[in-house]
Amino acid sequence: MSGIRRRKGLAVVAAGAALALCPSLGIGQTRAIRFGLTPVFLDDRVRLLRQWALYLEGELGSSVRFMQYGSYTQVMDALRAGELDLAWVCGYPYVLYRQELQLVSVPLWRQAPLYQSYLIADKASSVRTVDDLRARTFAYSDPLSNSGFLYVQHLLRSARHDPSNYFKRSFFTYSHRHVVDAVSQGLAEAGAVDGYVWETLAELLPAVTARTRVLLRSPDFGFPPIVAPRARSAAQVTQWAHALKQMAVHPAGRLILKDLRLDGFTDGTPSLFDSIATMSREQRV
Repeated sequence: MSGIRRRKGLAVVAAGAALALCPSLGIGQTRAIRFGLTPVFLDDRVRLLRQWALYLEGELGSSVRFMQYGSYTQVMDALRAGELDLAWVCGYPYVLYRQELQLVSVPLWRQAPLYQSYLIADKASSVRTVDDLRARTFAYSDPLSNSGFLYVQHLLRSARHDPSNYFKRSFFTYSHRHVVDAVSQGLAEAGAVDGYVWETLAELLPAVTARTRVLLRSPDFGFPPIVAPRARSAAQVTQWAHALKQMAVHPAGRLILKDLRLDGFTDGTPSLFDSIATMSREQRV
């Protein structure tokens, strides 16, 4: 447990200062465009984020600073306080704060703006179904994560279980990567992760996922979107969305998308997140 706790602590310390991964280069406007992220699987991918910032700066004519936070709550607090111009968040906080946010763009993964939640278990464990998880130790990613929390809560309620006492113990790792680590290291018998993250880790770092297996895949959900506060102008949002969509046809943009294991970005529609909104209402009842 000490390894996970140590990494989580470092993430929270970094978030407290809103770690600036890409310093402003002083291009165009005096204030950089501030782009918020949670770790997801980008824990140590500073090179990729620098390349992404350089691409966006070339398209937008303004400096871009990626700001990494330790949780979705911290990202949302920064967005709502006007400390960020846009952020890559999960569909769950987007539907919770939809009245305060506007959709900028939605990533395309495997040619669609969709992804799934994966319930994973230790490859050597006897767990075969969700019923086998009763009284086990379970790792969630983030309390504002759809794939890493909300969907599991919905799944258990749909089976007439009480999520608050179904597991022997549950805990948050505040990173999908750390959920995989917790399961593979025996700190949790199962966990919930973003399917895109698990599949990307399986491709880039197969040793990380090798000791886990997918127990269950959820229905499709709208892929975690990029959003902006309502206060940002329509012209700004249109410009940002265009720059993201142009990545698929720009040589440097295509290289970044390849590293992200994404096919591009699309405008998306709020209706993509209706099923998450339904589960969110159930969660508040």
